[in-house]
Amino acid sequence: MELKRVVVTGLGALTPIGNTKDEYWEGLISGRSGAAPITYFDTEKFKTKFACELKNFNATDFIDRKLASRMDKFTQYAMVAADEAIADAKLDLDAVNKLRVGVIWGAGIGGLETFQEEVLNFAKGDGTPRFNPFFIPKMIADIAPGNISIKYGFMGPNYTTVSACASSANAMFDALNSIRLGHCDLVVTGGSEAAVTIAGMGGFNAMHALSTRNESPETASRPFDATRDGFVLGEGAGALILEEYEHAKARGAKIYAEFVGGGLSSDAYHMTAPHPEGRGVVAVMKNCLENAGLKPEDVDHINTHGTSTPLGDVAELKAISEIFGSHAKHININSTKSMTGHLLGAAGAIEAISAILAMEHGIIPPTINHTTVDENIDPELNLTLNKSQKRNIKVAMSNTFGFGGHNACVLFKKLD
Repeated sequence: MELKRVVVTGLGALTPIGNTKDEYWEGLISGRSGAAPITYFDTEKFKTKFACELKNFNATDFIDRKLASRMDKFTQYAMVAADEAIADAKLDLDAVNKLRVGVIWGAGIGGLETFQEEVLNFAKGDGTPRFNPFFIPKMIADIAPGNISIKYGFMGPNYTTVSACASSANAMFDALNSIRLGHCDLVVTGGSEAAVTIAGMGGFNAMHALSTRNESPETASRPFDATRDGFVLGEGAGALILEEYEHAKARGAKIYAEFVGGGLSSDAYHMTAPHPEGRGVVAVMKNCLENAGLKPEDVDHINTHGTSTPLGDVAELKAISEIFGSHAKHININSTKSMTGHLLGAAGAIEAISAILAMEHGIIPPTINHTTVDENIDPELNLTLNKSQKRNIKVAMSNTFGFGGHNACVLFKKLD
């Protein structure tokens, strides 16, 4: 069968550097850091005392107070980002066939704060299990797309993908295939995460995964820099409206880009560490290019996973050099996690949005906070260091990897 073409017609972003798509883009190209001391809880006894929290965000500005109280933050974030993307796509909700509109979402953890609060409350009590009746519905990772579909009446495929930090990229690839194969006309996809909590910070600190640069939080996320010491935890959501090309064209939709392919792979190596030579990353980018029917030399820009961890950054760049060969030095590579921090299950979505907007505006956002060259990184690679760079982008790739060895890669192309 002939696969249908898929395009992006709506975007929504809720991030530590901007609470809308446009604010997010302005934060990206200006090189703004979203990292600051944590305000959600007392960090006196924590190794890491900072994160990339949302700024000036109040869920009840967007969601009815009673309904918001029945949602974990990760669902609140999903609802706000999805609302923006749906509005951005200018959908006529009375005209679309809601039986053919899906919601496929990504979340690496789900309602961590809800779980934490309920267990702590139980531990303080007399042993009687007095749990909130909304405990389970608030916590489960699949509830975000459920709430989106309930609000809008979308009755197509509805589920959450969970593959740690690759979750929302997995969701986008599933959404792509749902439309390609003719199962849907349109899918709301993306991801959300809200892990800046006592349990989240404590757990990642115990793994020695987080930066402890407490004296300078705004410079702590420093992908590719020789002095990097771990990632900075972030929170938020990204949403994309994917639509079958003819369906979008028929209603006169604005088209941001064509979603031309995706790829998946596994490191099959270690629970948390990447393969040092990036074997799984090589495989996922190869799979993505083949799925899109593109050649390595077609790619102009790669938004890397680039978390600012000592092992991960080097392994990913080695894989890029292997796949792209001599063309690698002609690609604008960046890591927007240097500004947003690591949004875990939402990372793939917000970084895909960055790649799409970079294509639209002809500007590559920078990798900020780079001061010291890492001798293990090829000096000929253009890592778009510290300042945005203008570039005509026809094809953009975004990489996302997760604990457990999960790798996902997506490719977008400027519409011909």
